[in-house]
Amino acid sequence: MNKREAMFYEQTPESVKCRLCPWGCELRDGALGVCKARRALNGVIAAESYGMITGASIDPIEKKPLKRFHPGGFIFSIGLYGCNFHCPFCQNYSISIQKPETFYAAPEEIAALAEKYARNGNNLGVAYTYNEPLIAYEYVCDCAELIHAKGLKNVVVTNGCVSDEPFNMILPLIDAFNIDLKGSASFYRDKLGGDLDTVKRNIRSAAGRCHVEVTALIIPGENDSDEEMEETARFLSSVNPGLPLHLSRFFPQYKYARKQPTEAKTMYRLRDIAEKYLKYVYLGNL
Repeated sequence: MNKREAMFYEQTPESVKCRLCPWGCELRDGALGVCKARRALNGVIAAESYGMITGASIDPIEKKPLKRFHPGGFIFSIGLYGCNFHCPFCQNYSISIQKPETFYAAPEEIAALAEKYARNGNNLGVAYTYNEPLIAYEYVCDCAELIHAKGLKNVVVTNGCVSDEPFNMILPLIDAFNIDLKGSASFYRDKLGGDLDTVKRNIRSAAGRCHVEVTALIIPGENDSDEEMEETARFLSSVNPGLPLHLSRFFPQYKYARKQPTEAKTMYRLRDIAEKYLKYVYLGNL
């Protein structure tokens, strides 16, 4: 394990407080944060997931999903572990919530591989994805600087629930985001452990600096009302009516393994609502 001192923390008389995300975990020595990837050790926060890769592959850029960012291209995609949400419907719970098997890869190795794949084909750069990549904030920054130095692109697929300072600091290194917008404020509070206002601020900040697309996973009986889609689409339109929205169909997974998949007619109905406000609305997994 390649532990590294984390950024964004402060010492208190009896603990260390992490400032990376709105949880603000106050950790006594040896304790892990909510994300399961950052630990208090000897008065600092250690970024335990630094470089600990759970998976890597070459994916079509559309799989992120990014429909309007270099369409037809491919991108070297890597995942680590950990997440600051606890979604009961998580599609990647084996790496986001559980502790998976990992292997270490230094940022220089990731950058070298991305450059090699770019020479041999149509690789755009690196996508940080699969789990919540910004939990490994220091690693993403270190990789992203090297990737930009090679003239390649950085893509982050994120829940967007990161504190303002770290999010705004990383923006110059990122060329494209796909950010989840999962539902109402109560849905975030009761189901996810996240903060909708933080996500909205970060969508607005990122949209002013780089390419942004947004994904909403539609879950039956949870976030599939006309009112919620109207609210989501109105907000995104206020940022930019040309901001692409991906509506993704839910399939049973993790703690929601007994739920029914989202009906296709629900997806089409919500798409029609979103299209009143947004120029680009895409349906996924139909």
